[in-house]
Amino acid sequence: MRTTLDLPQGLIEEAMSVSHFKTKTALIIRALEEFVRQNKIAKIKQYKGQVDLDIDLNALRDRS
Repeated sequence: MRTTLDLPQGLIEEAMSVSHFKTKTALIIRALEEFVRQNKIAKIKQYKGQVDLDIDLNALRDRS
């Protein structure tokens, strides 16, 4: 999909410098992927302490 964006040049240059991506497209794709990943992690963290797992690790590992 083609999209025209007005992005701060300094921010793009700094991001390309620290990420070592050679193209702006690769940089923006990676930034979007990371944004989605972080949001998925945040949603999963909402369940911390709310799910009761009754798991016997010894039984799972076939230990007697």
